[in-house]
Amino acid sequence: MSLSRTEVKQLLERLIFEETDPEDWVQDIWDLSALHGENAAKLFDVFKALLDCCSEEQLNNLLISLYQEQL
Repeated sequence: MSLSRTEVKQLLERLIFEETDPEDWVQDIWDLSALHGENAAKLFDVFKALLDCCSEEQLNNLLISLYQEQL
């Protein structure tokens, strides 16, 4: 079963950031340490770029592989 890009994005965000909004996650880390906050912001930018440039099939495959590792 193939999920839409939006559904995959939501599931990946839940997997990575749990119940925290990604922007809030970055800000929380930034509040603890500017150095780590800068790295968190870069990681979040990469996450968004990957969502933009990957096909739905690639995103679905990534999501499946990540969830299989969780089991």
